Amino acid sequence: MLTIYHNNRCSKSREGVCFLENLNQPFEIVHYLETPFDFDKLSQLINILDIKPIELVRVKEKDWIENFKGKQLTDAQIIQAMVDFPKLIERPIVVNGTKAVIARPAERINEIR
Repeated sequence: MLTIYHNNRCSKSREGVCFLENLNQPFEIVHYLETPFDFDKLSQLINILDIKPIELVRVKEKDWIENFKGKQLTDAQIIQAMVDFPKLIERPIVVNGTKAVIARPAERINEIR
C-alpha cells in the first residue's frame, strides 16, 4: 500500500494527495506534523529514499535558518534537527514498500508504482 507523509498546509503535499486519489487505489495519509518521526523511522525513510539527510531538509525554512544554517552538521545531527523541527522535512514523501520518492512534482509517484 502507498503511504504519503503529508502536511495539509503545503500545496505540493495537497497535490500529492490529489494525485494518489486519482490513482483509484488505497493509500494511507500520515500527517507527520501531528505524528512526528522518531530518529530511527526518519533514518529508515532516508535510506529508502536513497538520499543524504540534507537533501530532505527545507533549507529555506525559518527554523533551519535560525538554528542550523552555516553550521557543520553530521548526518545524525541533520536527522535529529528534522526530528526536533518536523517542518524542516521536505514534502510530500510517498512510500511504496521498499521504494520512496519526494513527490515534487506529484508525477514522481509513478516512479514507485
